[in-house]
Amino acid sequence: MRNQMTQWHFSCMFQAMIALRFRPIAIASALALLFAPLSFAKSKAKPAAKPSATPAAKPTAPPSPDWQLIKVGSRDYLSVDNIAKFYKLLGNVDTTGKTVVLNNGRNQLQLTLDSREAIVNGIRNWLCFPVIAKDDKFLVSRIDLAKTIEPQLRPQMIQRAGKVQTIVLDPGHGGFDKGAGSSFGSEKMYALDVARQLRPLLQAKGFKVVMTRENDVFIPLEVRARIANATRDSIFVSIHFNATDANREATGFEIFSLTPRGAPSTADDSLALHFVNMQAGSPVDAQSFELSAAVFHSMLGHIPEFDRGIKRARFAVLRQTKIPSVLVEGGFLSETGDSKRIADPAWRKQLAESLCAGIENYRNLVEKKQRPMLVAEYRAQAAGEITVVDLVSPPSRLDSSPAPAIIPVTNPSTNATPDPNREP
Repeated sequence: MRNQMTQWHFSCMFQAMIALRFRPIAIASALALLFAPLSFAKSKAKPAAKPSATPAAKPTAPPSPDWQLIKVGSRDYLSVDNIAKFYKLLGNVDTTGKTVVLNNGRNQLQLTLDSREAIVNGIRNWLCFPVIAKDDKFLVSRIDLAKTIEPQLRPQMIQRAGKVQTIVLDPGHGGFDKGAGSSFGSEKMYALDVARQLRPLLQAKGFKVVMTRENDVFIPLEVRARIANATRDSIFVSIHFNATDANREATGFEIFSLTPRGAPSTADDSLALHFVNMQAGSPVDAQSFELSAAVFHSMLGHIPEFDRGIKRARFAVLRQTKIPSVLVEGGFLSETGDSKRIADPAWRKQLAESLCAGIENYRNLVEKKQRPMLVAEYRAQAAGEITVVDLVSPPSRLDSSPAPAIIPVTNPSTNATPDPNREP
C-alpha cells in the first residue's frame, strides 16, 4: 500500500542560519573550531602574517555555513533539514511522522526515527547510531553522515591515491574448517569455487589476481591479512556464505566493511565504552565502505536476493588488512531456497560476475572519478530499459500523486551463529 506523503519544511534551518550571522564574534570563533572538521569543502590556508611590534589577536576562520552541529549528550548530530539543504534534496515525511524520504532525482535517502536502518540510493544501510529527534527535528549522528551517507551521495569526493591493479580474493574457511553447510555442500568449497570463477573474469578486465588459497587448505586469518598487505594498488574481497540456527527462514545478501573508530558494529545491541574509546579504525575505511557499496549494488542489481544491507564489523580479516577490504555474504546455506541456488554452479558463476562488475565499477571511481552504477541501473540495463537517475538539476518538487512507496525498514532477525573464521 502506498503511503500518503506530506511536504517537509526547512524553515527552522534558515532561521538558525540567520541567527548565527548576528552572534558575537567570540561565539562565531568558537563555532568555527567546532564546525571546521566536518566541512567537506576544500579550503586554502592563508599565508602567515609578518611579525609585528604590537601583538595582534590570533586570527580565526569564520564558521562553516554548511553545517550546524547539535550536541546531544557526548555525541554530535546534524539535522535532516541541514543534510537536505547541503545535498539539495527535497523531503517528504510519511503519515506516521517517523520516516522521511529525501530525493533530488540523483540521490535518495530514507531515514526512520529511532532506527539504525536507512535506505541510500535503493540499498539498505546500517547506521552506527539510531536517528533521534530533538526540538521537532530528525537528527543523524555526525559519524554516520561522514562515514556512511557522504561516501554514497558524493563518492567522487573520497580522497584516493594510485590505481586499483590487484584484487586479493579470499575464499573463506578451508581444510578442517568447513564453515557453514547444507545437505548440498559446504561453505568452504562454494567460496573457493566462486573465487576460481571470479579470477579469470577479473583477469580479462586487466586486473592482477592474488588468491589467499587456491585449494582446500586451512589458512590462518593473520596469514590472509599478511598476503593482502604485501600487495600494492590493491583491494581485498573475502567471500563467504551465511547460516543460522535461530531463524531458518533468514535469506539474502549482506556485505561488511570495518567499523569506524568510536562506533559500534552492526551486531552490537548497545554501545559499550570500549567500542568508543578502544577499538581502532582504519585509514582506508572510507575507501572500504565505498568498495562495499559498489559491490553490493552490483550483487543485488544482478541477482534479486533479499537486501540485508551494508553492514559494519570488526572481523579479523577486515581489522588486520591495510588496504580497502570487504567481506561478502552470498546467501544462507541454512535456508532451503538459498542453499539450492548456492549449490548450482551456474548461479555461483552469476554471483562471480556480479562481484566482477562491482569491482570494476569501484576501479572506475578511483581512477576516473566515475560514479558506480546503482542497483536500479543494473536492473534497468538487464531489462533493456533506460533509467534516469542522474538528473542535471533536481526536480522542482517531488511527485506527490501518487506518492512513492516507503521502503520497509524492518529486516528479519537472524541471530546468526558467529563464524569462527570471522570472529573479531
